[in-house]
Amino acid sequence: MTDLSKLNDDDRAIMARLEAAADTMLSRTIEWAKINTGSYNTDGLYQLAPVIADAFRALDADVALEDAPPFPVITDKGESEDMTTSPIIRVRSRPHAPVQVVMSGHYDTVFPPGTFTEIRDLGNGRWNGPGLADMKGGLNVMLEALKAFEAGPMKDRLGYQIVISPDEEIGNFASAPALTAAAQSGAMIGMTYEPCLETGDMAGGRKGSAVFDIVLHGKSAHAGRAKAEGRSAILAAAELVVGLEALNDEREGVTLNVGAIEGGGAVNIVPDLAIVRFGARAPDQDAADWCTDQIKVLFERAIGRDGITGHLHGGFYRPPKPRNAAQQALFDAVHGTGQALGLNIGFVDTGGVCEGNNIFAAGVPNIDTLGVRGGRIHSSEEFVDADSFAERASLSALLLNRLCDGRIDGARIKALMT
Repeated sequence: MTDLSKLNDDDRAIMARLEAAADTMLSRTIEWAKINTGSYNTDGLYQLAPVIADAFRALDADVALEDAPPFPVITDKGESEDMTTSPIIRVRSRPHAPVQVVMSGHYDTVFPPGTFTEIRDLGNGRWNGPGLADMKGGLNVMLEALKAFEAGPMKDRLGYQIVISPDEEIGNFASAPALTAAAQSGAMIGMTYEPCLETGDMAGGRKGSAVFDIVLHGKSAHAGRAKAEGRSAILAAAELVVGLEALNDEREGVTLNVGAIEGGGAVNIVPDLAIVRFGARAPDQDAADWCTDQIKVLFERAIGRDGITGHLHGGFYRPPKPRNAAQQALFDAVHGTGQALGLNIGFVDTGGVCEGNNIFAAGVPNIDTLGVRGGRIHSSEEFVDADSFAERASLSALLLNRLCDGRIDGARIKALMT
């Protein structure tokens, strides 16, 4: 139950505005979810980007669509090739205001065209559809929270930069520099709009995440007439994979997962190409460094086999985001703000990663699960709870109010990062 004694008149006015906007948030989220924006579906991403930009032009801010730089990917032939995605949406407002925040979100999803298309009303206020929770719903929470805040008297005290990326689900390889630049433009705290947990709790510490591709070359030969003349890249890859998976038991909190082995062809030809694609997670930088060193050892062993050459790509593209004093102070501020709304928010450490890792690495404490309540994300059972739109937008808007009127000391929280 909302504790009115902990709310001032500005807080209550914001909540009223957001209750009135709840249906709009849901309907707009559904409309955006009807446009497929799988990370590799550039046509769909280009279709939705200007729609989102137009919605954010309701703010007192400059909105721009910026071309994202290309980034390298390893093809199924083992070659490096540049990939280009759709625009980064940048929003900037009041850069000289005394309180500065950085906000982030993404408009891509994990669903390729045709894989998950139906949007269904499940009843009891729950909706099922692609990206409703992760995170088209979160973008609407961000937008309406800012609109409700800017309708109040504290508007001129707040400046913000927003980065809405087209490639979060594949690693932010194109948009990472924009996230870093926005975070380092004077932000005291960061606010990211991944969905909160189904319980309403939020993410605490996060592991760091890596993506690696190892390309191995051997020598082809006729498997019947000249087997001994060949050098199997798949055999070298198999040994490598066993070594990689064995690292899972070697250091606390470090996990590796081989997602794909590609290469080879006809069974009468010794395969001369294999590509091993895998990910890794680590709880802190020392563990990430250890993991990287172990991967390099296994790679060197693989290319040390007779007739095998290769190359290694990738690394920890998102550094770990452990709990520290600044993060804990921000968690406490969010918990207190939630209590005023009748929410008892906890913070749960997770192996998942998001743009909050990037913002933390840029030196800014951040909350990265300010989006809607929902669940089963990255599956065809993804859902959002409709009553969470006003609830979570109110949480964000009240955080902004408290930062601007001094109930939350953003400068003190930021100083704890050092």
